[in-house]
Amino acid sequence: MIGVDEARTFVLSRLSPLPPIDCAIDDALDRVAAATVRAREATPRFDNSAMDGFALRAGDTASGATRLRIVDAVFAGATSSRTVGEGEASRIMTGAPLPPGADSVCQREDTLVEPDGHHVLIQRVVREGESVRRVGEDVLVGQTLVEPGDVIGPALLGALAGQGIRSLLVHPTPRVGVLSTGDEISDAASPLAPGRIRDANRPALIASLRQSGFSPVDLGRVGDSKEALRDAFERATRECDAVVSTGGVSAGDADFVKVVLGELFGDTARSMQVAMRPGKPFAYAYDEATATPFFALAGNPVSTLVGFELFVRPALRRLGGHRDLERARWPMVLDCDVARSRDGKLHLLHAVCYLHGDGRLHVRRIARTGSHLLFAVADANCLLLSPESDGLVAGDIVQGVILDESRVTSNREPKDPVTGRVHTAGRDVGLATP
Repeated sequence: MIGVDEARTFVLSRLSPLPPIDCAIDDALDRVAAATVRAREATPRFDNSAMDGFALRAGDTASGATRLRIVDAVFAGATSSRTVGEGEASRIMTGAPLPPGADSVCQREDTLVEPDGHHVLIQRVVREGESVRRVGEDVLVGQTLVEPGDVIGPALLGALAGQGIRSLLVHPTPRVGVLSTGDEISDAASPLAPGRIRDANRPALIASLRQSGFSPVDLGRVGDSKEALRDAFERATRECDAVVSTGGVSAGDADFVKVVLGELFGDTARSMQVAMRPGKPFAYAYDEATATPFFALAGNPVSTLVGFELFVRPALRRLGGHRDLERARWPMVLDCDVARSRDGKLHLLHAVCYLHGDGRLHVRRIARTGSHLLFAVADANCLLLSPESDGLVAGDIVQGVILDESRVTSNREPKDPVTGRVHTAGRDVGLATP
Protein backbone atom coordinates (compact mmCIF):
# COMPACT_ATOMS: atom_id res chain seq x y z
CA MET A 1 0.00 0.00 0.00
CA ILE A 2 0.99 3.60 -0.46
CA GLY A 3 -0.02 6.60 1.62
CA VAL A 4 -2.85 8.95 0.65
CA ASP A 5 -0.44 11.88 0.34
CA GLU A 6 1.82 9.96 -2.06
CA ALA A 7 -1.15 9.06 -4.26
CA ARG A 8 -2.39 12.65 -4.30
CA THR A 9 1.07 13.96 -5.16
CA PHE A 10 1.27 11.57 -8.12
CA VAL A 11 -2.13 12.77 -9.35
CA LEU A 12 -1.43 16.50 -9.03
CA SER A 13 2.19 16.57 -10.17
CA ARG A 14 1.49 16.85 -13.92
CA LEU A 15 -1.60 19.03 -13.80
CA SER A 16 -1.81 22.72 -14.61
CA PRO A 17 -4.75 25.09 -15.22
CA LEU A 18 -6.58 24.88 -18.52
CA PRO A 19 -5.64 27.60 -21.05
CA PRO A 20 -7.58 30.85 -20.45
CA ILE A 21 -10.58 31.90 -22.48
CA ASP A 22 -12.31 35.27 -22.87
CA CYS A 23 -15.53 35.32 -20.88
CA ALA A 24 -18.38 37.85 -20.97
CA ILE A 25 -18.83 39.47 -17.57
CA ASP A 26 -22.44 38.24 -17.42
CA ASP A 27 -21.15 34.64 -17.58
CA ALA A 28 -18.22 35.11 -15.19
CA LEU A 29 -19.91 34.22 -11.89
CA ASP A 30 -17.90 31.56 -10.02
CA ARG A 31 -15.26 31.46 -12.77
CA VAL A 32 -11.58 31.65 -11.85
CA ALA A 33 -9.68 34.65 -13.17
CA ALA A 34 -6.62 33.94 -15.32
CA ALA A 35 -5.19 37.47 -15.56
CA THR A 36 -4.75 40.60 -13.48
CA VAL A 37 -7.39 43.30 -13.88
CA ARG A 38 -6.71 46.87 -12.71
CA ALA A 39 -9.17 49.69 -12.24
CA ARG A 40 -9.36 52.23 -15.01
CA GLU A 41 -11.79 54.51 -13.21
CA ALA A 42 -12.14 55.75 -9.65
CA THR A 43 -15.16 54.57 -7.69
CA PRO A 44 -16.99 56.76 -6.83
CA ARG A 45 -16.08 58.87 -9.85
CA PHE A 46 -17.01 62.10 -8.02
CA ASP A 47 -17.85 63.29 -4.52
CA ASN A 48 -21.53 62.55 -3.96
CA SER A 49 -24.18 62.48 -1.29
CA ALA A 50 -24.81 59.38 0.78
CA MET A 51 -28.20 60.73 1.93
CA ASP A 52 -31.21 62.67 0.84
CA GLY A 53 -30.80 66.00 2.60
CA PHE A 54 -29.03 69.34 2.26
CA ALA A 55 -25.51 70.02 1.00
CA LEU A 56 -23.88 72.76 3.04
CA ARG A 57 -20.70 74.11 4.60
CA ALA A 58 -20.10 72.37 7.92
CA GLY A 59 -18.70 75.55 9.47
CA ASP A 60 -22.12 77.20 9.19
CA THR A 61 -23.56 74.69 11.71
CA ALA A 62 -20.99 75.29 14.47
CA SER A 63 -23.61 76.89 16.73
CA GLY A 64 -25.75 73.75 16.66
CA ALA A 65 -28.93 75.32 15.20
CA THR A 66 -28.59 77.19 11.95
CA ARG A 67 -30.99 78.80 9.45
CA LEU A 68 -29.74 78.52 5.87
CA ARG A 69 -31.10 79.80 2.58
CA ILE A 70 -31.97 77.11 0.02
CA VAL A 71 -30.35 78.09 -3.28
CA ASP A 72 -30.62 75.01 -5.50
CA ALA A 73 -31.57 71.35 -5.80
CA VAL A 74 -29.33 68.57 -7.16
CA PHE A 75 -30.69 65.22 -8.28
CA ALA A 76 -28.87 61.97 -9.01
CA GLY A 77 -27.64 61.97 -12.58
CA ALA A 78 -27.50 65.77 -12.74
CA THR A 79 -24.90 68.39 -11.76
CA SER A 80 -25.07 71.89 -10.35
CA SER A 81 -22.93 74.89 -11.22
CA ARG A 82 -24.41 76.93 -8.36
CA THR A 83 -21.82 77.44 -5.62
CA VAL A 84 -23.03 76.99 -2.07
CA GLY A 85 -21.82 80.02 -0.15
CA GLU A 86 -21.84 81.08 3.48
CA GLY A 87 -25.32 80.77 5.00
CA GLU A 88 -26.60 78.71 2.06
CA ALA A 89 -27.64 75.13 1.40
CA SER A 90 -28.68 73.08 -1.59
CA ARG A 91 -31.24 70.32 -1.61
CA ILE A 92 -29.50 67.07 -2.62
CA MET A 93 -30.55 63.52 -3.34
CA THR A 94 -28.66 60.30 -2.67
CA GLY A 95 -25.95 59.78 -5.28
CA ALA A 96 -26.05 63.35 -6.60
CA PRO A 97 -22.71 65.16 -7.06
CA LEU A 98 -21.77 67.50 -4.22
CA PRO A 99 -22.23 71.07 -5.49
CA PRO A 100 -19.30 73.53 -5.50
CA GLY A 101 -18.68 75.16 -2.14
CA ALA A 102 -20.40 72.46 -0.07
CA ASP A 103 -18.31 70.08 2.04
CA SER A 104 -20.95 68.10 3.93
CA VAL A 105 -24.53 66.81 3.83
CA CYS A 106 -27.12 66.89 6.60
CA GLN A 107 -29.70 64.18 6.23
CA ARG A 108 -33.29 65.24 5.66
CA GLU A 109 -34.50 63.84 9.00
CA ASP A 110 -32.35 66.35 10.95
CA THR A 111 -33.71 69.40 9.17
CA LEU A 112 -36.86 71.49 9.14
CA VAL A 113 -37.88 73.35 5.98
CA GLU A 114 -39.70 76.61 6.69
CA PRO A 115 -43.17 77.11 5.18
CA ASP A 116 -41.88 79.51 2.55
CA GLY A 117 -39.75 76.67 1.12
CA HIS A 118 -36.73 78.96 0.79
CA HIS A 119 -35.05 78.36 4.14
CA VAL A 120 -34.06 75.30 6.14
CA LEU A 121 -33.30 74.95 9.83
CA ILE A 122 -30.33 72.66 10.53
CA GLN A 123 -30.93 71.38 14.03
CA ARG A 124 -27.50 70.06 14.97
CA VAL A 125 -23.78 70.41 14.35
CA VAL A 126 -22.72 68.78 11.08
CA ARG A 127 -19.19 67.39 10.80
CA GLU A 128 -17.10 68.30 7.78
CA GLY A 129 -17.35 65.48 5.21
CA GLU A 130 -20.43 63.99 6.86
CA SER A 131 -22.58 61.83 4.53
CA VAL A 132 -20.28 62.48 1.60
CA ARG A 133 -18.90 59.64 -0.53
CA ARG A 134 -15.46 60.74 -1.64
CA VAL A 135 -14.02 60.14 -5.09
CA GLY A 136 -11.98 56.90 -5.15
CA GLU A 137 -13.19 55.91 -1.67
CA ASP A 138 -13.89 52.37 -2.89
CA VAL A 139 -11.52 51.99 -5.84
CA LEU A 140 -8.58 54.09 -7.06
CA VAL A 141 -7.40 54.26 -10.65
CA GLY A 142 -4.78 51.56 -11.19
CA GLN A 143 -5.83 49.55 -8.14
CA THR A 144 -5.70 45.77 -8.58
CA LEU A 145 -9.22 44.39 -8.70
CA VAL A 146 -8.57 40.81 -9.78
CA GLU A 147 -5.54 38.55 -9.60
CA PRO A 148 -5.08 35.14 -11.22
CA GLY A 149 -6.82 32.52 -9.11
CA ASP A 150 -9.49 34.87 -7.76
CA VAL A 151 -13.01 33.46 -7.92
CA ILE A 152 -15.49 35.92 -9.37
CA GLY A 153 -18.29 36.37 -6.83
CA PRO A 154 -21.37 38.62 -7.10
CA ALA A 155 -19.78 41.68 -5.46
CA LEU A 156 -16.59 41.43 -7.51
CA LEU A 157 -18.59 40.90 -10.69
CA GLY A 158 -20.58 44.04 -9.89
CA ALA A 159 -17.40 46.02 -9.18
CA LEU A 160 -15.96 44.97 -12.55
CA ALA A 161 -19.17 45.88 -14.35
CA GLY A 162 -19.07 49.23 -12.56
CA GLN A 163 -15.69 49.81 -14.21
CA GLY A 164 -17.18 49.29 -17.65
CA ILE A 165 -15.44 45.94 -17.99
CA ARG A 166 -17.46 43.66 -20.24
CA SER A 167 -15.19 40.60 -20.45
CA LEU A 168 -12.17 39.06 -18.75
CA LEU A 169 -9.82 36.12 -19.07
CA VAL A 170 -10.86 33.08 -17.03
CA HIS A 171 -9.96 29.42 -16.89
CA PRO A 172 -12.68 27.29 -18.47
CA THR A 173 -14.80 25.04 -16.31
CA PRO A 174 -13.40 21.53 -16.79
CA ARG A 175 -15.55 19.20 -18.86
CA VAL A 176 -15.39 15.84 -17.10
CA GLY A 177 -16.36 12.57 -18.71
CA VAL A 178 -18.00 10.01 -16.41
CA LEU A 179 -17.90 6.34 -17.36
CA SER A 180 -19.23 3.27 -15.56
CA THR A 181 -17.61 -0.09 -16.26
CA GLY A 182 -18.67 -3.69 -15.68
CA ASP A 183 -20.81 -6.34 -17.33
CA GLU A 184 -23.11 -6.33 -14.32
CA ILE A 185 -24.10 -2.66 -14.70
CA SER A 186 -27.47 -1.75 -16.22
CA ASP A 187 -29.28 1.51 -16.95
CA ALA A 188 -32.61 -0.24 -17.36
CA ALA A 189 -35.60 0.86 -15.31
CA SER A 190 -37.33 -2.45 -15.98
CA PRO A 191 -36.78 -5.58 -13.86
CA LEU A 192 -33.19 -6.80 -14.01
CA ALA A 193 -31.86 -10.15 -15.06
CA PRO A 194 -30.18 -12.24 -12.33
CA GLY A 195 -26.76 -10.93 -11.38
CA ARG A 196 -27.30 -7.44 -12.85
CA ILE A 197 -27.38 -4.19 -10.84
CA ARG A 198 -28.52 -0.69 -11.70
CA ASP A 199 -25.90 2.01 -12.10
CA ALA A 200 -25.75 4.27 -9.03
CA ASN A 201 -22.14 5.43 -9.41
CA ARG A 202 -22.47 7.43 -12.59
CA PRO A 203 -25.50 9.48 -11.44
CA ALA A 204 -23.82 10.11 -8.05
CA LEU A 205 -20.57 11.23 -9.70
CA ILE A 206 -22.37 13.46 -12.18
CA ALA A 207 -24.22 15.09 -9.29
CA SER A 208 -20.97 15.51 -7.33
CA LEU A 209 -19.34 17.20 -10.32
CA ARG A 210 -22.24 19.59 -10.76
CA GLN A 211 -22.32 20.41 -7.05
CA SER A 212 -18.61 21.25 -7.17
CA GLY A 213 -19.01 23.54 -10.17
CA PHE A 214 -17.70 21.30 -12.97
CA SER A 215 -19.36 20.31 -16.25
CA PRO A 216 -20.06 16.55 -16.40
CA VAL A 217 -20.25 14.64 -19.67
CA ASP A 218 -22.14 11.35 -19.46
CA LEU A 219 -20.05 8.76 -21.31
CA GLY A 220 -22.40 5.92 -20.45
CA ARG A 221 -21.25 2.45 -19.45
CA VAL A 222 -18.80 -0.03 -20.89
CA GLY A 223 -18.64 -3.77 -20.29
CA ASP A 224 -15.60 -5.74 -19.18
CA SER A 225 -13.87 -5.66 -22.54
CA LYS A 226 -10.38 -4.29 -23.12
CA GLU A 227 -11.25 -3.25 -26.66
CA ALA A 228 -14.40 -1.40 -25.59
CA LEU A 229 -12.57 0.32 -22.75
CA ARG A 230 -9.75 1.40 -25.06
CA ASP A 231 -12.23 2.86 -27.52
CA ALA A 232 -14.13 4.66 -24.77
CA PHE A 233 -10.97 6.19 -23.26
CA GLU A 234 -9.63 7.31 -26.63
CA ARG A 235 -12.97 8.90 -27.50
CA ALA A 236 -13.07 10.63 -24.10
CA THR A 237 -9.73 12.36 -24.70
CA ARG A 238 -11.27 14.09 -27.70
CA GLU A 239 -14.35 15.28 -25.83
CA CYS A 240 -13.29 15.99 -22.26
CA ASP A 241 -10.72 17.79 -20.14
CA ALA A 242 -10.68 14.91 -17.64
CA VAL A 243 -12.21 11.44 -17.35
CA VAL A 244 -13.52 9.58 -14.30
CA SER A 245 -14.43 5.90 -14.43
CA THR A 246 -15.66 3.50 -11.77
CA GLY A 247 -14.85 -0.17 -11.41
CA GLY A 248 -12.21 -2.38 -12.97
CA VAL A 249 -9.30 -1.40 -10.71
CA SER A 250 -9.23 -4.20 -8.15
CA ALA A 251 -7.64 -7.63 -8.42
CA GLY A 252 -10.36 -9.53 -10.26
CA ASP A 253 -9.87 -11.44 -13.49
CA ALA A 254 -12.13 -8.97 -15.34
CA ASP A 255 -10.67 -5.77 -13.86
CA PHE A 256 -9.33 -4.41 -17.15
CA VAL A 257 -9.47 -0.63 -16.56
CA LYS A 258 -6.07 -0.42 -14.91
CA VAL A 259 -4.61 -2.70 -17.60
CA VAL A 260 -5.94 -0.57 -20.45
CA LEU A 261 -4.71 2.64 -18.85
CA GLY A 262 -1.25 1.13 -18.58
CA GLU A 263 -1.29 0.03 -22.21
CA LEU A 264 -2.47 3.42 -23.46
CA PHE A 265 -0.40 5.75 -21.32
CA GLY A 266 2.68 3.83 -20.15
CA ASP A 267 4.71 5.45 -17.40
CA THR A 268 2.10 8.11 -16.71
CA ALA A 269 -0.31 5.39 -15.57
CA ARG A 270 -0.18 3.88 -12.11
CA SER A 271 -2.31 1.28 -10.37
CA MET A 272 -2.31 1.82 -6.62
CA GLN A 273 -3.46 0.31 -3.38
CA VAL A 274 -3.94 3.39 -1.22
CA ALA A 275 -3.88 3.13 2.57
CA MET A 276 -7.44 4.36 3.00
CA ARG A 277 -10.83 2.87 3.72
CA PRO A 278 -12.99 2.87 1.69
CA GLY A 279 -11.51 3.32 -1.78
CA LYS A 280 -8.20 1.47 -1.52
CA PRO A 281 -7.98 0.39 -5.20
CA PHE A 282 -7.26 3.39 -7.42
CA ALA A 283 -5.67 3.91 -10.80
CA TYR A 284 -4.57 7.10 -12.52
CA ALA A 285 -3.15 8.03 -15.88
CA TYR A 286 -2.25 11.16 -17.79
CA ASP A 287 -2.47 11.48 -21.54
CA GLU A 288 0.45 13.76 -22.38
CA ALA A 289 -0.74 14.28 -25.95
CA THR A 290 -4.01 15.88 -24.87
CA ALA A 291 -3.16 16.81 -21.24
CA THR A 292 -6.13 14.71 -20.09
CA PRO A 293 -6.06 13.08 -16.64
CA PHE A 294 -7.87 9.76 -16.10
CA PHE A 295 -9.18 8.79 -12.66
CA ALA A 296 -10.21 5.16 -12.21
CA LEU A 297 -12.08 4.82 -8.92
CA ALA A 298 -13.14 1.74 -7.01
CA GLY A 299 -16.53 0.43 -8.05
CA ASN A 300 -18.35 0.30 -4.71
CA PRO A 301 -20.50 3.45 -4.54
CA VAL A 302 -19.25 4.89 -1.23
CA SER A 303 -15.67 4.22 -2.35
CA THR A 304 -16.45 6.15 -5.52
CA LEU A 305 -17.64 9.21 -3.58
CA VAL A 306 -14.62 9.11 -1.25
CA GLY A 307 -12.24 8.76 -4.18
CA PHE A 308 -13.89 11.75 -5.80
CA GLU A 309 -13.29 13.87 -2.70
CA LEU A 310 -9.68 12.86 -2.15
CA PHE A 311 -8.34 12.68 -5.71
CA VAL A 312 -10.73 13.93 -8.38
CA ARG A 313 -12.10 17.15 -6.91
CA PRO A 314 -8.69 18.67 -5.97
CA ALA A 315 -7.28 17.79 -9.39
CA LEU A 316 -10.23 19.32 -11.24
CA ARG A 317 -9.91 22.48 -9.17
CA ARG A 318 -6.30 22.74 -10.31
CA LEU A 319 -7.45 22.38 -13.92
CA GLY A 320 -9.98 25.12 -13.26
CA GLY A 321 -7.30 27.50 -11.98
CA HIS A 322 -8.25 27.50 -8.29
CA ARG A 323 -5.57 28.42 -5.77
CA ASP A 324 -7.23 26.44 -2.96
CA LEU A 325 -7.57 22.84 -4.06
CA GLU A 326 -8.89 21.32 -0.83
CA ARG A 327 -11.97 21.79 1.22
CA ALA A 328 -11.19 23.41 4.56
CA ARG A 329 -10.60 20.97 7.40
CA TRP A 330 -12.36 21.72 10.66
CA PRO A 331 -11.90 20.35 14.17
CA MET A 332 -15.07 18.54 15.18
CA VAL A 333 -16.08 17.26 18.61
CA LEU A 334 -17.45 13.73 18.71
CA ASP A 335 -20.78 13.28 20.50
CA CYS A 336 -20.49 9.50 20.03
CA ASP A 337 -17.89 6.74 20.17
CA VAL A 338 -16.31 5.51 16.95
CA ALA A 339 -15.01 1.95 16.92
CA ARG A 340 -12.14 1.06 14.62
CA SER A 341 -9.14 -1.25 14.54
CA ARG A 342 -5.52 -0.68 13.60
CA ASP A 343 -5.05 -1.61 9.96
CA GLY A 344 -2.56 0.96 8.71
CA LYS A 345 -5.25 2.92 6.85
CA LEU A 346 -6.85 6.32 7.01
CA HIS A 347 -10.55 5.75 7.62
CA LEU A 348 -12.93 8.19 5.96
CA LEU A 349 -16.28 8.26 7.69
CA HIS A 350 -19.43 9.94 6.46
CA ALA A 351 -21.12 11.69 9.35
CA VAL A 352 -23.64 14.32 10.39
CA CYS A 353 -22.21 17.41 12.06
CA TYR A 354 -23.97 20.45 13.50
CA LEU A 355 -23.11 23.78 15.06
CA HIS A 356 -23.27 23.36 18.83
CA GLY A 357 -24.18 26.04 21.32
CA ASP A 358 -20.52 26.16 22.37
CA GLY A 359 -19.66 27.59 18.96
CA ARG A 360 -17.90 24.44 17.77
CA LEU A 361 -18.82 21.82 15.22
CA HIS A 362 -19.99 18.59 16.82
CA VAL A 363 -20.54 15.19 15.20
CA ARG A 364 -23.98 13.87 16.03
CA ARG A 365 -23.66 10.46 14.41
CA ILE A 366 -21.59 8.33 12.06
CA ALA A 367 -23.21 6.66 9.07
CA ARG A 368 -23.12 2.89 8.93
CA THR A 369 -19.87 1.85 7.34
CA GLY A 370 -19.62 -0.38 4.32
CA SER A 371 -18.49 0.66 0.86
CA HIS A 372 -21.74 -0.66 -0.66
CA LEU A 373 -24.09 1.23 1.70
CA LEU A 374 -24.86 4.28 -0.42
CA PHE A 375 -28.22 5.16 1.15
CA ALA A 376 -26.63 5.01 4.59
CA VAL A 377 -24.50 8.07 3.74
CA ALA A 378 -27.27 9.99 1.97
CA ASP A 379 -27.84 12.45 4.83
CA ALA A 380 -24.15 12.91 5.71
CA ASN A 381 -22.93 16.49 5.53
CA CYS A 382 -19.29 15.90 6.44
CA LEU A 383 -16.44 13.44 6.01
CA LEU A 384 -14.28 12.61 9.03
CA LEU A 385 -10.61 11.68 8.74
CA SER A 386 -9.82 8.99 11.27
CA PRO A 387 -6.09 8.13 11.34
CA GLU A 388 -4.60 4.94 12.80
CA SER A 389 -5.93 4.33 16.30
CA ASP A 390 -7.74 1.85 18.50
CA GLY A 391 -10.92 3.88 18.24
CA LEU A 392 -12.34 7.21 19.32
CA VAL A 393 -14.63 8.15 22.17
CA ALA A 394 -17.17 10.89 22.72
CA GLY A 395 -15.41 14.15 23.45
CA ASP A 396 -12.45 13.45 21.15
CA ILE A 397 -11.68 16.03 18.51
CA VAL A 398 -11.29 14.83 14.93
CA GLN A 399 -10.56 16.58 11.65
CA GLY A 400 -13.34 16.69 9.11
CA VAL A 401 -14.42 18.40 5.92
CA ILE A 402 -17.89 19.78 5.34
CA LEU A 403 -19.47 18.31 2.22
CA ASP A 404 -22.65 20.37 2.26
CA GLU A 405 -22.70 23.64 4.21
CA SER A 406 -26.41 24.10 3.58
CA ARG A 407 -27.13 21.09 5.78
CA VAL A 408 -25.03 22.10 8.79
CA THR A 409 -27.80 22.94 11.23
CA SER A 410 -28.11 23.93 14.87
CA ASN A 411 -27.88 21.42 17.70
CA ARG A 412 -31.46 20.19 17.44
CA GLU A 413 -32.33 16.93 15.72
CA PRO A 414 -35.00 17.24 13.00
CA LYS A 415 -38.30 15.88 14.28
CA ASP A 416 -41.33 14.48 12.54
CA PRO A 417 -44.01 17.23 12.63
CA VAL A 418 -46.77 14.68 13.38
CA THR A 419 -45.23 12.30 15.89
CA GLY A 420 -42.63 14.64 17.37
CA ARG A 421 -40.10 11.81 17.21
CA VAL A 422 -36.56 12.28 15.91
CA HIS A 423 -36.60 11.76 12.16
CA THR A 424 -33.84 9.53 10.74
CA ALA A 425 -35.32 8.84 7.30
CA GLY A 426 -35.44 5.14 8.06
CA ARG A 427 -31.68 4.85 8.45
CA ASP A 428 -29.90 2.73 11.00
CA VAL A 429 -27.89 5.45 12.76
CA GLY A 430 -26.06 3.09 15.07
CA LEU A 431 -22.31 2.82 14.85
CA ALA A 432 -20.62 -0.06 13.13
CA THR A 433 -17.01 -1.10 13.18
CA PRO A 434 -15.35 -0.11 9.88
